[in-house]
Amino acid sequence: MSQGSPKVVPVILAGGSGTRLWPASRDAFPKQFQPLTGDLSTYQETLKRVADPALFDDPVVITSDAFRFFARRQAADVGVNVTVVLEPARRDSAAAVAAAAAYVEKTRPGSAVLALAADHVVLDDDVFRDAVRLGLKAAEAGKIVVFGLVPTEPKTAYGYIRPGTALADNDDLCLVDAFVEKPNAETALDYLRQGYLWNSGNFLFKASHMLAEFGKYAPDIGAAASEAVDKASEDIGFVRLDPDAFSTARKTSIDYAVIEKTSEIAVVKGRFRWSDVGAWDAIWQVSDHDGEGNAVHGDGVILASHDCLVHSQGILTTVVGAEGLLVVATPDAVMVAPREQAQAVKGLVDALKEGGRNEATLHRRDYRPWGYIEALVAGPRFSVKHIVVDPGGVLSLQRHQHRAEHWVVVNGTATIEIDGEAPRLLTINQSAYVPLGAKHRLSNRGKIPLELIEVQSGAYLGDDDIERIEDVYRRN
Repeated sequence: MSQGSPKVVPVILAGGSGTRLWPASRDAFPKQFQPLTGDLSTYQETLKRVADPALFDDPVVITSDAFRFFARRQAADVGVNVTVVLEPARRDSAAAVAAAAAYVEKTRPGSAVLALAADHVVLDDDVFRDAVRLGLKAAEAGKIVVFGLVPTEPKTAYGYIRPGTALADNDDLCLVDAFVEKPNAETALDYLRQGYLWNSGNFLFKASHMLAEFGKYAPDIGAAASEAVDKASEDIGFVRLDPDAFSTARKTSIDYAVIEKTSEIAVVKGRFRWSDVGAWDAIWQVSDHDGEGNAVHGDGVILASHDCLVHSQGILTTVVGAEGLLVVATPDAVMVAPREQAQAVKGLVDALKEGGRNEATLHRRDYRPWGYIEALVAGPRFSVKHIVVDPGGVLSLQRHQHRAEHWVVVNGTATIEIDGEAPRLLTINQSAYVPLGAKHRLSNRGKIPLELIEVQSGAYLGDDDIERIEDVYRRN
């Protein structure tokens, strides 16, 4: 970074879904917010990777309305201050990058932007930051810099980059000769011999320069994104891009819109270990292995087997006498597949959706801005749920037309309001009854999480039987 230059602004793209990592990743709680390889989510690991204050400014996170509270809460949990910018619709990566560049240039003019996917795994953070420092030289000189990775095997699931002339007498920083699509196995092996690089899809650029390149190659997207930023609004600490302007942006990738068209493109040869963890076989590859090549995340035991993965979210999961098996267990679903069939999980999810299975998109634990609700048991006309309300959390003032509720506190102290009565406290082992049609609200004014058991009873128990009257989180 040159003397007096603004810090690099990390922009974290966190709006994807990741169906190939079902059942852990689902539409309502996607892979970037899941702890897939350790205690932290890949989103949190990405935030920590760019937390060096000598090099980076506070990150900007681009995500959707559905994930806004995940993004803010998980950032706070790792002590990183973020600005969360909300896309009103999914318009693919070109519009997201254009909006990010416009927002950074408006709020931190002159800055360089490091655009990173929230769902990638990097195992060598120091080496990664060295690559950023090297690429910054080219970015400040007007180049868009893509991070290429030195391949370790002939992968057919990645696009490739053919590096050209070295810049600044450094073979690790080159012009880009060509981008090539995902190859077949024979071609991928040939690419390795020729020194091609994996295309990580992560970029470094001056915000002003990226906007100028949009003006040349995708002016409609650049104009729509800039207008969406100019007309953005603030909503309880989130930045909402203008929906009318943003929706006019053409849906395409940043690669097709700008990267593969501009002549101002360079590549850093990244020497760090990297994976886009697009499927469970990739999770196995980046995991720690025992002497037999097995990897275990969570409560799992593997015997008399080799090259297997067990990923368990809460239940004991065992494998005996298997080879190259992927076993993923959540509280409500189990997926078993040979490693070579990892990509087929997407088709499985499609089949579950066609069959109307809620498990395709929803977890048993449903996260809310104030905490979460976890379904325990259900039957005809009743449902039992475990509710956890974070300190300071407030449920909406609401009522139901088809069900009554009974609350029993098992930890913490609840503040309850029922049918206009004065707020009152419920402590451990105390309970309250909410009649059908009664206005009610639950909150946690204490210092520890509030836990309670809720029993619902009635003719219809769907979540769409919630009439929100007041809501501090401004949900519909």
